[in-house]
Amino acid sequence: MRILFVGDVVGKIGRRMVNTHLTQLKKEHHAQVAIVNGENAAHGKGITKSTYKEILSSGADIVTLGNHAFAKREVNEWIDDDVKLIRPLNYPPGTPGKGYKIINVNGTKLMIINLQGRAFMPTIDCPFRKIDELLDKEQADMYIVDFHSETTSEALAMGYYLDGRVNAVIGTHTHVQTNDAMRLDKGTLYITDVGMTGFNKGILGIQKDEVIRRFITGLPERHVVPDDGPGVLSAVIIDTDKHTIKTIQINE
Repeated sequence: MRILFVGDVVGKIGRRMVNTHLTQLKKEHHAQVAIVNGENAAHGKGITKSTYKEILSSGADIVTLGNHAFAKREVNEWIDDDVKLIRPLNYPPGTPGKGYKIINVNGTKLMIINLQGRAFMPTIDCPFRKIDELLDKEQADMYIVDFHSETTSEALAMGYYLDGRVNAVIGTHTHVQTNDAMRLDKGTLYITDVGMTGFNKGILGIQKDEVIRRFITGLPERHVVPDDGPGVLSAVIIDTDKHTIKTIQINE
């Protein structure tokens, strides 16, 4: 099976890049499934019903989230009922939504799992224990994990922890594509961060001036996510038959 995974979609430019390129990328690489991380799709923080539908209409089959999953309050109203949107599995019990989804792809059961790290992130349940619980009770033919984490050490730890137990561990959240896409010792495909999809002339999809001022002054600054400008699409192609992972970056 070949899977296209697109990294953190940031704001309107990120959605534009997905709309422009996702369908063509699926055709070009013969991808059967497209997974898109959409936790920053709505103005750079969170997701709304309209931005979610926009990503789906662009060709996404599953949309994953992260630490901004509930930044837009409206998500609470419909995330329980939606079958193509998943939030991190290790949110505490009682949190709306689900942390994984099993889909049928030409007779193959593919489980997509969303996890969130805890290092320098909001305190939630342990992702290592939660993934153990899930894999003990639910079975599929293939498993893809979106690990949304801040530190490279925690991402690598999860990769090695799940090596041989899942088909791929794909890192998101830092918005910078890492140069370490590889096959681990027991066969799991891994990358620390797939990178972002959004404005590529700023800092992590945000206008650079405000971010620089914050570093210089130490004072709060409003992060501005532009609606127009050049964009980048960051993604990986996961081939579970050939056991390969290939990075993609499209600049526009």
